[in-house]
Amino acid sequence: MSEASIRLYMAMSVDGFIAGPDDREGQQLGRDGGRLFNWLDDRMSDGVNGQVYREALATGAVISGRRTFELASRWQGDHHDGVPIHVLTHHVEADDVPPGSAKFYTDVDACAVEAREAARDRAVLVHGAGAARALLAAGQLDEIELHLVPVLLGGGRRLFEATGLGHIELEPVRRLEGRDATHLRYRVVR
Repeated sequence: MSEASIRLYMAMSVDGFIAGPDDREGQQLGRDGGRLFNWLDDRMSDGVNGQVYREALATGAVISGRRTFELASRWQGDHHDGVPIHVLTHHVEADDVPPGSAKFYTDVDACAVEAREAARDRAVLVHGAGAARALLAAGQLDEIELHLVPVLLGGGRRLFEATGLGHIELEPVRRLEGRDATHLRYRVVR
């Protein structure tokens, strides 16, 4: 059995934003940020967008940043198909028990190890810019899949602010043209 790959899945505008300005509870994707997910209108098709969506749902575990987890209303404890949800956070309150299969982690490596084990030979889906940066810094992020949407949001939350990690090479793995998104997958070169 091969080790599970940890793969960031992220919709992004051409100018590098993953949410519009003022992303918060009640406006999770910020102003105009919902535009980044119009390609999901085609998710039930047999086309490229449907393929990419089915691949995301075939993952065996989820790693999320705490902010993303909270903005998504904790996915009511089930991201998809009951897969384990591993939430990276800076601090855990003793009385804060996450719903369903979700579990909090303050240690990035422990989170990655347990997510890989839970996913078995399927990929681990990563959500959240903070989680992606933490996994990348720890050498635990294997792949980056971007759903590049042809729009300029002009502001908002960026996927990769200055990371302080220096130069990181990415190897192109695949490029698929879907309706309203180009799906790009890269392997993180170590």
